[in-house]
Amino acid sequence: MSDERQAGITRGEVDDASLSRLSRGLIGSEVLRIAAEVRALIAAGKPVCNLTVGDFDSREFSPPERLLSGVQRALAAGHTNYPPSNGVLELRQAVTRFHAREFGLDYGVESVLVAGGARPLIYATYRALVDPGEAVAYPVPSWNNNHYCYLTGARGIPIEVTRESRFHPTPAQVRSLLPGIRLLTLNTPLNPTGTAIEPAALAEISRDLVEENARRRERGERPVFFLFDQVYWALEFGRMKPVTPPALVPEVTPYTVMLDAISKSLAATGLRVGWSVADPAVTQRMSDLLGHVGAWAPKAEQVATAEFLDDAEGFRSFRLEMHRRLGERLELLFRGFSALRERGLPVEAVPPEGTLYLSARFDLIGRRAEGREIRTNEDIRRLLLEGAGVAAVPFQAFGLEREDGWFRLSVGGVSVKAIEDGVGRIASLFERLGAA
Repeated sequence: MSDERQAGITRGEVDDASLSRLSRGLIGSEVLRIAAEVRALIAAGKPVCNLTVGDFDSREFSPPERLLSGVQRALAAGHTNYPPSNGVLELRQAVTRFHAREFGLDYGVESVLVAGGARPLIYATYRALVDPGEAVAYPVPSWNNNHYCYLTGARGIPIEVTRESRFHPTPAQVRSLLPGIRLLTLNTPLNPTGTAIEPAALAEISRDLVEENARRRERGERPVFFLFDQVYWALEFGRMKPVTPPALVPEVTPYTVMLDAISKSLAATGLRVGWSVADPAVTQRMSDLLGHVGAWAPKAEQVATAEFLDDAEGFRSFRLEMHRRLGERLELLFRGFSALRERGLPVEAVPPEGTLYLSARFDLIGRRAEGREIRTNEDIRRLLLEGAGVAAVPFQAFGLEREDGWFRLSVGGVSVKAIEDGVGRIASLFERLGAA
C-alpha cells in the first residue's frame, strides 16, 4: 500500500469541483503568473530584462538604513508580540503628524488604521462601504479593482481611460456614474501607467461627489464614498506636495478614505506597513473587519516606521534619492524607445512622471512574426519575451479589454545595464521582423 493510501490520502478525490464557487471563479494575478514564467527562464540561464513585478530588487533599491536599523532595535527591545489590532499608538500618532507636515491635512488619531500594507485596507474599504450588488466605479487600466469587486460581490463599473486624459477618468465620465454607485476608487500616480491625475480634474470630481451626496442626504440615502489610493505619491517627480481630494475640496473629507504605505515610497515592500485615514466611523468598521482577518503589520516594523516618519529631513532625502535613481531608469527606457520610434520602429512611450512604471505601446497588432499574425497583447508579450528577452505586462492584466499594444514596464528590479541591453534586443527583434 502506498504512503498516500496509508495516510488516508487518495490522489484525485479532491478536485476543483469540490471547492467553493468563490474560489472556482477567482482569477489569479496575471502579473504574478507572468513573473513566475520569467523566473523560470532566468533560472534556466536565459538573459531577461525583467520589467514585470512592481517590486524592488534590494540590490538596486534598499530601504532607508534608519528604518532597517529601527526594526532591528524594536525586535531587540521585545516588540515581537501582537500589535493592537488598529496599529500601535505611536505609529497612528506619527501618521497624523506626517499628514499635517506633508499634505497640510489635520486628522485625529481615531481616523488612522494601520494594516499589513495597503491591500488589506483596500479590501476592508470595499467590505465596510459596499454591500453585495452595489456598484463600484474605477478606471481601467488600474490595479486589482476588478478582483476586489469579485471578492466582495460588488458590481464593477470599469471606466475606460485613454492617454489623452493621462489614463485617468475625466470629470464628465465620473459625473455620469455618480448617481448609481456606492464607491469611486482612484489611484494617483496610477499603477500601471505611472501618470498623475490633473489637479483641476480631481477637484471637479470631488466637488461633484459632494453635490451628489447633498442630493442623497435630502432623499435620506446612503452616500457615495471615495477610495483615494496614494501609495505612489512620494514617487511623483514633478510635485513635492501631493494633491489630495480633502486639500482641494475640504467638504469631501467625510466621504474619502485615503490609503498610503511604506512599500513603494521607502522601497520596503516586504516590511508590510500601510495605513488609511478616514472618517472615524468608517475607520472603526474597517478596524473591526481587519481584527477578524488578522492582517496586522508586524509590531517591530510599526515601531520603526513611526520613528522614521517623524524624521522629516530623512524622509525628504530618501525621497529625492528614489526620484534620482528611478528617474534614471525610466528616462533610459523612454529615451531608448523614443530613439527606436525616430527610426520608424513601432514603439511609443509616455514621458515618465514618477513611480516605478513606464507606459509603452508596441504597435504590432496585425503584423506578422515567425509566420503568424499578431492578434493580441499576449502575442506581443510572448514575442518580446521569447524574441528579445524583455518581460513586460500588458494592460489586460489591469482590467483593460482593448487589444492595442499598451504595456506596463516596471524598473524597480532591474539595473541600468539590463535596461540598455533589453532596449538593444528589442531594436534587433523589430529589425529582424522588418517592422520598420
